[in-house]
Formats: sequence, C-alpha cells, structure tokens
Amino acid sequence: MKAQGAGKAQTRFRRVVRPVAKQLWHFNLEGFERLPAEGPAILAPNHISFLDSAFLMLHVPRNISFVGKAEYMDSWKTKFLFPMMGMIPIDRSGGEKSQAALDTAERVLRRGELFGIFPEGTRSRDGYLYKGRTGAARLAVKVGCPIFPVGVIGTREIQPPDAKMPKLRKECTIRIGRPITPERYLRRGGAEHLMLRQMTDELMFEIRELTGQEYRNVYAGKTAETEPTIAAKVATVSDADARELAVASAGD
Repeated sequence: MKAQGAGKAQTRFRRVVRPVAKQLWHFNLEGFERLPAEGPAILAPNHISFLDSAFLMLHVPRNISFVGKAEYMDSWKTKFLFPMMGMIPIDRSGGEKSQAALDTAERVLRRGELFGIFPEGTRSRDGYLYKGRTGAARLAVKVGCPIFPVGVIGTREIQPPDAKMPKLRKECTIRIGRPITPERYLRRGGAEHLMLRQMTDELMFEIRELTGQEYRNVYAGKTAETEPTIAAKVATVSDADARELAVASAGD
C-alpha cells in the first residue's frame, strides 16, 4: 500500500486553498473546538457531495486521511493528487485488497493522526441519511480512539451528484458533534457484532441531529447486501473487517 496518510502536501494545500475557498463560498463552522489537538480520532461525516471530504479537510486544524475508491487511481487527473492529499485507496471487492486499506487506516490512527470515513459507505443521491455501516466502530474499538460525528450541510446544493462543476457564492455548514467513545460500549460486554451495531446507530443518530436529514433505516448504494450479519461470524476477523471497511468507507 503506497498511501501512508496525509503529509506536508496536504498542509501546504490547506494553507494555499483555504483562503481561496473562503472567497468562493461562505462557511459556517461549529464544534471544531471539540477536536483533540493531538492523538488519534475518527471523523465520520454524512456524504451528500463530492466536496464533503475536501471541505472538511480544508477546515480541520490537523491533517486528515480519508478512504477513497481505488478507481480514482485509474485516472491521470487523480492518481497522484489524491494520495498526496491523504487519500487511502480501497478496492471495494473485499478480501486482501481491502485489508491493505484497513491496515493503512489503522497505522494512520496509531500514529496519532486523524482519519475520515463515511459511515453510509457511499454518497446519498437523494439527500436522505442512510443506515451506517460498522467500519468506523470497528476501527475505534481496535485502536481505542473516539469517533466524532460530523454534519455537512449545503454541499449538495454547491455540487449535486453528477454535476461537473460546483456552484459559487453558496453556503456550507460543517458541524462537529460530541465524541462517541468505545470504552462506554466495551464496559457493557456482550456480542461484538451487537456492540458495533449499537455504536454505529448512535453515530447515525448524532449525525441526523447535526444535519436535520430525514433518516432511512436501509443501506445506501449497490452493496447494501454486504453488511455482515451473525452468520458472517464464521469468517476470520481480518476478512470480516476488510469486507466491512470496503463498503463502509469508499464513496461512490
């Protein structure tokens, strides 16, 4: 896996592009003081536009790595730029290929850095908030770090799905919610798959409170059927984690 998380390129990019972005759009930022000044943390936003990760990256006070679909590596426009910006490419077919992305995400967190993941697994094309996948909870439990729910509002109006170019002079709000810590769930005990589901459901409830989106208790995208169930426990832990992250992280 070549991508090792965000580095100096993202820092320079943020320093140069943030002032320009503030001239093109109006940003309302709320709750950013909740983010830790150091140490690992997972940021979990809703996903309504291609711009969600870019706008969040521009405004967080620290570098952040995001998982992105491996197809971005097939285009000359993005194959070098996106990894430089901290994108971790993931093959959504599962198995060893997506396990490599999981390993990289874990290394990013264990280095004490920020990691971003879209719990819906793909962009919402109709603006609804969909059921979350448990990839963020799996990583939080494994590393022992908090998950911060993030509510993004307005990016769909700036650049809707399938739009080639963003619209200017519009408003975007980004809200950072209260952290969800794995320790509270670990103390309860019980089956792991139920604990991860409960953490994820709390995460989606908090995102809904931040965005005001209508919630649909079904999985978004074409890979909805790949959410692990009790029957999937016969698989090895690493394979289950890899398949889960494959559908929990990569945007469409």
